[in-house]
Amino acid sequence: MAYYLSEINERCRKDPVSFIAECDAIYQQRLEEAAERILASYERSPIVLLSGPSGSGKTTTARKISEILSRRGMRTHYISMDDYFKSVSPLTTPRLPDGGYDLESPLCMDMELLNDHFTRLSRGEQVWIPKYSFTRQMRDTGAGHALQLRDGEIAIFEGIHALNDMITDTHPEAFKLYISARSVVEDDNGEVIFKGTWMRLMRRVVRDNLYRGTDAAETLQRWASVRRGEKLYISPFKDKADLKLDSSFAYEVPVLNNTVNDLFKTLTPDTPRLEELQHIVPAYELFEDVSPDLVAPDALLREFIGGGIYG
Repeated sequence: MAYYLSEINERCRKDPVSFIAECDAIYQQRLEEAAERILASYERSPIVLLSGPSGSGKTTTARKISEILSRRGMRTHYISMDDYFKSVSPLTTPRLPDGGYDLESPLCMDMELLNDHFTRLSRGEQVWIPKYSFTRQMRDTGAGHALQLRDGEIAIFEGIHALNDMITDTHPEAFKLYISARSVVEDDNGEVIFKGTWMRLMRRVVRDNLYRGTDAAETLQRWASVRRGEKLYISPFKDKADLKLDSSFAYEVPVLNNTVNDLFKTLTPDTPRLEELQHIVPAYELFEDVSPDLVAPDALLREFIGGGIYG
């Protein structure tokens, strides 16, 4: 899908509030359709597997789908697959070619435990959902919670490896959902001036700065590893999905405009991936500016710019 720069700028100048509301409504309709598909598959399995690359808005999407299902009489449990990471160990954690830990690898996940939990939850049995401590890079044995699915209950497992063959080959009956910001922005000649991957990168730059105390240079340095992991471990499995959702918004570049540019001003000439940035920064200058204050508290973009209701 493509958005058009001239249309975006015209809508932003004339009535940004209506433009934002219209875009959010389009995404909400996609989520309503996803909920319909999940309900239709419920008799096969109460498990939903939601995957997508970094910066796609998986967490907010899962929460929003949960709300829709709740309004339709289904109780929904949200589980982050991040809590199924194995403790980092020099003996078992996979390595990168340079000897560092490959933390993007699905082999970092406790796939055996995940598959066991999917089977037992589908049978109505109780399981203990683990809790992972990222600061300590190990499972927190003193935390976690019990989960048992009863009639009319669904579990949404969200994680970058949710569609990996190690899961979907064992549980093909689960409903599989893939989400990514896939749209591009084109000029009137049909030339791409802003890529979908740029949207996800900019979301991460802003979110990491706001929530994780990470400056733009550090996020950009990590981006190469993130993209490598996507190409190896996420994108090859996206066609396993029963449904694919595009989580991009036509208004998001104008909303992120000022924030991103302020962060870029802090970068030095030795910044990693500076060559890519030299394409992105001029592209931002083509867009109108829209205040983030106009974005609704329940909008997906709030996952990255803050001020949202989903935490």
